[in-house]
Amino acid sequence: MEGFKKFLMQGNVVELAVAVVIGTAFAAIIGAFTQAIIDPLLAMAFNADDLAGAVVGPFKIGLLIAAIINFVIIAAVVYFVLIMPMAKLKERNDRRKGILPDEPAESEIDVLHDIRDLLRAQTPGSTAPPRP
Repeated sequence: MEGFKKFLMQGNVVELAVAVVIGTAFAAIIGAFTQAIIDPLLAMAFNADDLAGAVVGPFKIGLLIAAIINFVIIAAVVYFVLIMPMAKLKERNDRRKGILPDEPAESEIDVLHDIRDLLRAQTPGSTAPPRP
């Protein structure tokens, strides 16, 4: 029982639980926004009473469109409200600490070109100039 208690009290489990609760509440807000604002607009486009009632042949296309819209809205809010600001904050803290951002790694082609140029420079009588 002690191990289970220790597992539950770890920071990751508690943070995950908080994230699930906040995510559920946030999903409800986005669902209400979509139902109150987006659905009626799209229902007008499909000439249906509500978006869920929008059908194309035997397919209830409105349900799929509503789910996709909910996903895109949630993803956009998470990105612009959480991910981007946290990345900027991390970048600012790294700069303050003197940590430089990672430089892009040299590609295999660039490495092979460098090796070729070194070999050309070591070969006597080589007429081909090294690549800049």
